[in-house]
Amino acid sequence: MDAKQDAQQEETLVSILERTGTKAFQPTADAQSRAEGQREFGALISRTGTLALISSLNTLIKPGRVPEWLRVHLLDILTLLPQRSDGVRATLEFVFSVHPSSTVKISEAATPQKQGANITMEALKMASTLLSVPPATVKPEDWFPGIAPQLLDLLDGSNGPDLAKVSAYVIGFGVLGRKQFGAPETPGWRAFAEPMLACINPSLSSKRSPAEPLVFSAGPDEVVDLRDRSVLVQPDALYVALRRLSYLLNSHPNPGLTKRLLSPLFMPLWALSSWQPLTARIKERYCQPAQELMEIYLKLAGSADKFLQIINNLLFSGSHEAAELQWSYEQPDDSHLQVRRLHGDESTTLMQLNLEVMDLKISTFIEILKRTASNNDVSMLFLKLFETALGSKKDESSIQVVAGDDDSDPMSQLIQSRILQAMMEQLPERLISNSKQLLELVSKVLGESDGKSANDDAIPVALSLLNLVVTVPSFQRNDVPEEILASIESSLSKISLARDAETSQTAHNLSQLLKYRDELEDPADRLTAPTDKQVEEKRTYNLALSYITQADSPPPVRSEGLNLLGTLIKSNSAILDIPATLVLLSSVLSDNDDYISLRVIKVFVQLSERHPRSTIQELLDQYVDALERQNTDTRLRFGEALLQVMQRLGETFAGNIAMPVGEALLALAGRRAHRPKTEKRQARAEEVAARKRKAKDKLGDGPLASLRLDDEDDDADMDLEDQTPEEKTRNALLARIVSGWESKRGSEDMRIRASALSLFASGLEINIRAFAPPLVDAALVLSLDVLTLEADVLEAGILRRAAVTVLLRFVYALGEAQERGRYLGFSSGSSNGGKGVGPGFATKEDDLVRVLGYVEQTDEDGLVRQHARDALESLENLRLVQLVPHQQDQGAMPPVVRLAGLDMSRPSLPVLEADQGTRSRPRIEEIE
Repeated sequence: MDAKQDAQQEETLVSILERTGTKAFQPTADAQSRAEGQREFGALISRTGTLALISSLNTLIKPGRVPEWLRVHLLDILTLLPQRSDGVRATLEFVFSVHPSSTVKISEAATPQKQGANITMEALKMASTLLSVPPATVKPEDWFPGIAPQLLDLLDGSNGPDLAKVSAYVIGFGVLGRKQFGAPETPGWRAFAEPMLACINPSLSSKRSPAEPLVFSAGPDEVVDLRDRSVLVQPDALYVALRRLSYLLNSHPNPGLTKRLLSPLFMPLWALSSWQPLTARIKERYCQPAQELMEIYLKLAGSADKFLQIINNLLFSGSHEAAELQWSYEQPDDSHLQVRRLHGDESTTLMQLNLEVMDLKISTFIEILKRTASNNDVSMLFLKLFETALGSKKDESSIQVVAGDDDSDPMSQLIQSRILQAMMEQLPERLISNSKQLLELVSKVLGESDGKSANDDAIPVALSLLNLVVTVPSFQRNDVPEEILASIESSLSKISLARDAETSQTAHNLSQLLKYRDELEDPADRLTAPTDKQVEEKRTYNLALSYITQADSPPPVRSEGLNLLGTLIKSNSAILDIPATLVLLSSVLSDNDDYISLRVIKVFVQLSERHPRSTIQELLDQYVDALERQNTDTRLRFGEALLQVMQRLGETFAGNIAMPVGEALLALAGRRAHRPKTEKRQARAEEVAARKRKAKDKLGDGPLASLRLDDEDDDADMDLEDQTPEEKTRNALLARIVSGWESKRGSEDMRIRASALSLFASGLEINIRAFAPPLVDAALVLSLDVLTLEADVLEAGILRRAAVTVLLRFVYALGEAQERGRYLGFSSGSSNGGKGVGPGFATKEDDLVRVLGYVEQTDEDGLVRQHARDALESLENLRLVQLVPHQQDQGAMPPVVRLAGLDMSRPSLPVLEADQGTRSRPRIEEIE
């Protein structure tokens, strides 16, 4: 009854909207009547709920439903509904509830959906387009400020994690992902990005901050706290900005957007990551989120210059530029951080050196360097710091020093020397990645040792670095330029004679080692020196693997790793181990992350262009899952990857590549597939359920009967009490259908069977020659059996849809091949006596017509009936076409197609009545 009443109320709302709208906008009515109608119509719109209004207006704007002059006004109202305070959520819920791709999960089959309909990628893209593209009648400057607070509120997660992910997609891809809306200084950027970024870095705010008050009026005994008036960002606002930014970048990873958003926050994130003094509360609310964001940025856009920027501003705590707004982070208590405006000379006070804080920040920097920097970045950073410490000012093409502060600053020199010492102690094996430039620097340092005491402390360091390079197994003298090698040997000879005993002995030993280095190893054991391209490819490959395989890699970093891997695949790099790469991609695709899965499938498609056989075999093995390791959802993802690879191969999907795929798909789609491990798990689950029921029955009607063995049962019973009889019937039917999809007594899951048949149909559509006639015949027989034997099985609806799709694709492929004049080895039955559909086929065309005709009349699924009807019409058209000579036979061209202005391909002119049955002949014209 409630559902019926709701339907009546909705119909009443539609009627009222139509009636009041007609009165308000009737072109033939007088002005007074229209004004009264518009007041009534406006009051109705104002008091009606947004979701009900969206549903009713969508009914009214259908073509032909109302006059065009009224439809225009209703469309204007509908497009502006997202500007309401609850308009964004109502729009999302409406799209997700009516989109055809919405499905029902097992967990939601028997219970009402409290969070709206299921969210599919297709529905998400449609909702994102509706919200992120302003209507033609509204300027972006007016549209985005209306929806931004609602989307940012959803991003906080107070309305559930699903809507938070939806909000992140709309903001990240719909608005900020579009150049016209998401570039800096655009309306979308100011509405969505700037509020988050300005809370972390107030210098990015486009709004002018209020001027600092010069005069404060207070009574004689009144105390005025000037600090309250100078707080730019409250602690909660700073915490919310960090949380929103993290969720936005991690929900739907986009490396390009990540770099755009985090680049202007680089130093503020460092200040928060390394904040001192550190408490547990501050670490949880501010430091840890900021450090995660900073590490993401350094992995995506890190370089030696970025790390050098941190070193030069190690004690950064805010902006102290006189030309800009001066601000700083401060800690008002043990649990909060806030942003405060600086007054007067406070910036100078804040920059005073604190050795304890400096050491703690250096430790934090070294830890971040270990986790985010590549070996090449570490080596380049060390070289730049070492040369800066030595005071070298010569311009070198291979080494360029970029320093943000004056080298004469003693604080900067102290910080650099401490970091150099920490890197040599904790990262010695990563300092020699760039051995050529390191040897250059060593040669320069040793060459400047002329007995003076200026650089005496640098000589032992240079000798240690030389020892690290020379003792590497891959070192060879031939790889070092002659002039650098000669300079180093000459300097070692001088040092061994002119220095103290310890240094001279070390120099002598290194000189001998360098002289006889190549003779210490068997030439047969020496490795060929890699080229620069191979070195770069290996570095990229290792970086991609580290990004993908690290357990704590956030989604943007894993996405960037997949992009790097795709770059190597496109360049056909020899560094790739194809079997290992396939295994890696399969392991990532097994993870339950939809967006990362889409990126992995894209890499699979790229790899199939170079190695189609290996790629398809790996995907097929994972899809079939003979060892029963994957769940159904994971196998379906591999099925989606297999489909996209088949579509990318196109006509090349044939022969030995396609035949194993077709055989495996038909084996999965049949009823004989058996999964013994699954059967054992099901038996154990049934035993556990039986014991629970037995224990529940033992409680009887006693005092313990009211206790539940499972908390979920309580929730289910409470939900059932709130359902109407119609909802209970619908949910019971859905529960029966969904439970029927699952495997029974070791049989194959119904969804996998339907997916396999659908993939086979797609293979026929992509290239009908991909499968041999016996295999196509087996697919036809299987499809007819499914439509015949499983016609009355309610839960087999998806399987019947897939089966009739196979028949439809087969008939379409026959027609397309006949139009192109291609011989496929089989055809319509009218050309071979009406027996089979071709040589090697046991299926008769009469069987196809008979079964399809029965299904078209009796099947409960409207989509199955429609496909059967289309297949019957296509078969009839094929018969008619085969009875008529082919069009190419009528217009057959003679060997000579043109003679001096005579077009032999010109069609015959129609017969004229005056000619009495004779055709007018073509006219021959003389040309020069």
